[in-house]
Amino acid sequence: MSNNRDFAMSRRSLLAGLAGVGGLAALTACGSPGSGPASPARSGGKQAVITHWDKWASQEPWVKKEIGLFQEANPGVTIQRTMQASGNLENLLDLAARGGDMPDVFMVAQDRLDEHIAQGRVLDLSKYATLEWQKTFPAHSFVEGVNAAGGKIYSAPFEGYATDVQLYLNNQVFKDAGLVEADGTVKIPKNWNDVTLFAEQITKKGNGSVHGLGFGNSAFPIIPWWVNFFVNGSGTPATLPSSTPGGLDPRTGKFTLRTESPYLDFLALFLEWRDKGYIFPQSLSIDDEISRQHFARGKFGMIVGGVWNQPGWTDLGFTDYTTVTMVPQDGRRKSFFYRGAGSVHLAVSATTKHPDEAWEWFKWWYGQQAGTRFVQELKGGVSIHPEANDPSKIDFAPFAQFVAGAELVLPGPQPSLRNPATIHVVPKPVTPSFEDICTGLYTGQIKDMRAALTKLNEDLEKEFVKALDKAVQEGHKVSRDDYVFADWDLGKPYKWDIPEYLGA
Repeated sequence: MSNNRDFAMSRRSLLAGLAGVGGLAALTACGSPGSGPASPARSGGKQAVITHWDKWASQEPWVKKEIGLFQEANPGVTIQRTMQASGNLENLLDLAARGGDMPDVFMVAQDRLDEHIAQGRVLDLSKYATLEWQKTFPAHSFVEGVNAAGGKIYSAPFEGYATDVQLYLNNQVFKDAGLVEADGTVKIPKNWNDVTLFAEQITKKGNGSVHGLGFGNSAFPIIPWWVNFFVNGSGTPATLPSSTPGGLDPRTGKFTLRTESPYLDFLALFLEWRDKGYIFPQSLSIDDEISRQHFARGKFGMIVGGVWNQPGWTDLGFTDYTTVTMVPQDGRRKSFFYRGAGSVHLAVSATTKHPDEAWEWFKWWYGQQAGTRFVQELKGGVSIHPEANDPSKIDFAPFAQFVAGAELVLPGPQPSLRNPATIHVVPKPVTPSFEDICTGLYTGQIKDMRAALTKLNEDLEKEFVKALDKAVQEGHKVSRDDYVFADWDLGKPYKWDIPEYLGA
């Protein structure tokens, strides 16, 4: 699974598995050109060694190439990169800070930047991040309370805004089942009924060896990915900016989303697919990685997953598939995918001995040319720079389909843009969670879907009220009104009442 999407574990989940000091041993320095031990200065002057930490594994070819290109262009600087792919980067940064040995440049989690700022760990980039530089990014890339605080910039967005997960079709399985158009291309499901009919036909033609649908749920819950994919476009805002509590409907400020009919209807349909045998029967006992391999080998015809699937399939020699961005319930799009403004990615240490050189590396990583290579060569995702995301310049159809799907991601209402103090409202997780309920329904441990989801709404409401009250008691000016956007039209981009650029 990708380390850069919102499906990665949150900091609070991460802390439950604190690695301890021994976790530092898990950090491995990459052996790419210029990324290992410091090499002699090619310029003959004093060599600046910039230590860099990230957790990008599947994106490693791009990182190695950018390090090499940067060092060629900046012979007085060596980038010493360390990659931690296990998900413990934030824990390791905490340990490094306590030991007084922070890396010069590091990847930072969205929900940790405010803490790093408060603890004086990250460098104020305002000296470097001029208005001219900001304007090389789209409007609303730098946002108070997101990647800036007190008018000072601490990070920047790297990836653009694309759909979190997609539906993938195995072309050969579809063709074997006769699901082809007159021109020989595979049929694309336009609504939920199409998916049902296609799954039925694949399963019947497969005669027990091939199924219509499949997933892998043993390592972490995957069924919610299916729910979110199919509910999106069906008249309810399933995907919301990250500062909006899960299950909360921004139109009302109430926790009612998951008992709206699209959620109930899809979960009922998913259980129907299970009961009719359309879903690969080992889906609960295998993990997501194995399910992706089964999909590539034709064990089933459809799977839901993210763009991070694509490099792994290419490594397997599997490229004969189609990407589908949205499948609304009745085929008519009534809502979109939604996003917030700004994001975080890299930060520079406040204790770096080489701030100018660290900034040059930071600026290179975020540059338009690096972004273009990220999209068009690595095919690692969508860049924050729109000019990098031209589907006509991408030579691989499934990835071009993914990139083109970014037009379905609209700006949505975000409480932290209206009131940055809402970042201090942090509800505790509830049990059973939505993910738990999805799995419980599939296994049959939960019988009454509506009752379980209604109880979830009530539990989420209680924890939200507690978190809101706690924030108020701590002196933060927040209220329920910060979360209500009664004027929101699901079919239109939400207009943010914030500056397009800081300092403009």
